[in-house]
Amino acid sequence: MFPWLMYWAPQFQFPFSGSVAQEIAPDTSWFFGAIRPEAGNGEVEKKIFDVASYGRQIGLLTEVVLALKDDPALTQEQAEKSLHKLHDIYLRIEQVKAGNAADLEDAAARLLEQLRRLDPARHERLLARTRLLA
Repeated sequence: MFPWLMYWAPQFQFPFSGSVAQEIAPDTSWFFGAIRPEAGNGEVEKKIFDVASYGRQIGLLTEVVLALKDDPALTQEQAEKSLHKLHDIYLRIEQVKAGNAADLEDAAARLLEQLRRLDPARHERLLARTRLLA
């Protein structure tokens, strides 16, 4: 074999014959991105969903309500355990919301500063409008 031929030798790549990487995590951005702005923030809802899914939250609420109704299917111990889990989820969700509020505050401050630099008159009108809302 002539070593100089390896530089001109053709290489054939059949489908899936090379290095193949595949993302297997489900893409749920379509679901959280479809949340209307007046109904909530899709990014925050995604973070809350990561804490506890909607089904998990509703399941815990159902168990607590059934225990309050003295349903014989649930013991008091199960109801208290569900209430404790629900309280933990609530605290974690509040942390997510507080973090989002801080991010919104930082973003608003950056945008206000940018508006002040670009158009001081509009900046003053916006500040006056927000003072009326307060």
